[in-house]
Amino acid sequence: MSRNVPALPDTVAPEAGFTVPDTTADIIAEVQTDTTGEVTINGATRTVTGNDEAGVREEIIGLVVETARTRGQSVLLQVSDEQGDWPLTVHPNGRVESAGPVVVGRHPKPAHTVPLPVQNSSSRSAVPIEADARTPFAALLQPPAAEAAADEPDDEPVSLFESLLAPLAVAAEPRASVGGAERTPSLPVASAPVASEPVTSVPVTSRPATSPFVTSPAAAAAATSTTVPPNLADFLSSRPPAPTGPAEHGWQGAMRRLTGGLVSLAPSPAEQMQRSAISAVQRSLNGPRTIVVLNPKGGAHKTTATLLIAATFGIYRGGYTLAWDNNETMGTLGVRAQAARHTNTAVDLLRDLDRFGDARSRVGDLDNYVRSQGDAQFDALASDLDPAGAASIDDVAFRKLHTTLSRFYRVLVIDTGNNMRASNWEAAVETSDQLVIVSTIREDTGYGAASLLDGLRQKGHADKVAQAVTVLASPSKTADEQLSARLHDHFRQLTRTVVDVPYDASLVGGGPLNVDALAPRTRSAWLQATAAIAEGL
Repeated sequence: MSRNVPALPDTVAPEAGFTVPDTTADIIAEVQTDTTGEVTINGATRTVTGNDEAGVREEIIGLVVETARTRGQSVLLQVSDEQGDWPLTVHPNGRVESAGPVVVGRHPKPAHTVPLPVQNSSSRSAVPIEADARTPFAALLQPPAAEAAADEPDDEPVSLFESLLAPLAVAAEPRASVGGAERTPSLPVASAPVASEPVTSVPVTSRPATSPFVTSPAAAAAATSTTVPPNLADFLSSRPPAPTGPAEHGWQGAMRRLTGGLVSLAPSPAEQMQRSAISAVQRSLNGPRTIVVLNPKGGAHKTTATLLIAATFGIYRGGYTLAWDNNETMGTLGVRAQAARHTNTAVDLLRDLDRFGDARSRVGDLDNYVRSQGDAQFDALASDLDPAGAASIDDVAFRKLHTTLSRFYRVLVIDTGNNMRASNWEAAVETSDQLVIVSTIREDTGYGAASLLDGLRQKGHADKVAQAVTVLASPSKTADEQLSARLHDHFRQLTRTVVDVPYDASLVGGGPLNVDALAPRTRSAWLQATAAIAEGL
């Protein structure tokens, strides 16, 4: 080891391959030692606080991540604390990386000092060093002079910056004298030898410090939230996914059945996609969810879509799903659903709604108002079917029905009428958790869907439009490909996703829905559509 310990440089040279940005920082931040800090963004300074310095850093990173997301690009952050200056790159996804070499010891703090003993190699007497419990380690590791042990080589350089980041060796119960009284200092003591020879500064090789701001992606994602210890739910959610079972469909499944399981092949990509869709439909929901199916044009496939979405949820979730016709007067969902022993409708349920106002009411009590759909495992609530009746459902009535029905069903799929100005239509949109825009591949129904989205955005529902799912149904065996491309292009820019469902001859007659009569490709397409809808719940 060299006889002369070099002084700690003001700047640390970067490692090979570590590039230093040549741009100035977009955002300036400073961490104080009193659990506060300041962040300057676009010339505006904001004060942040935390329980400790780590909390202040989290607050700073949270503000900068928000700024990066707002700008849609990574930003440069220059952070100053008692250890030095830290140039960082903050990405919109919360990841934080070092952006260059660290400048150490540029911001010394006022010291409340106590003499700390450093052993001299010859006299073993204590040499006082001015130090503070909050003074950076850099200030403790810069002795005026030093000499090395006699039995070590003289040509080995010393890296003080590495020792700055490593834990210091703690002397055995060091004693300090303050005003004639002895006490144990609160800081660890560096066992650095002291020499009487003058210091000769020589270059040192060192590596960039690890910034307390640079985090892993998982830690960066949680930077803006309070850290809490893991619980049982976290442990259960860490389970690996269940292994994929053998093929059940296609030629792979046929081979497994023909050989009695001796040849067990993996499922095809199509079957894997189907399994993923089923998992999406079966996902856990945080309370009852409302899906509203919309298009102001008649004949746009709304009622068919409502029944098929409800049937898919019912089949794969095991019930507690309701298809509800929210026409203000007469709708056709009651005609398209399987018949029941009664002809009661939403109007009758509204009249008797007081029966369901206490905790003693049960889902079975609704059987006299809804229509069970058998193996499809969902119920249907029809609108008024009396052509001479004067009853209608307004927004107040809708909300009362919705509040009650949400107590008994996990998923409510609501068919709507053609009047966008009707109060119950607007109430359904307001209570929705997921909008479904339905259109056939025709100019007139496409026009209706496009005008619908314009109207919803003008009424303040832009967020719901952006998260909506568009379902395009083929009106015949051969659809207009050019029109289909136009519709896809338009609605893909406005809604979260666009899915296609094929023409099915069993749906053309307009009679009660029979799920078993649907073609396999139709059932598969509606499963994919329902999975896309479930993703938004």
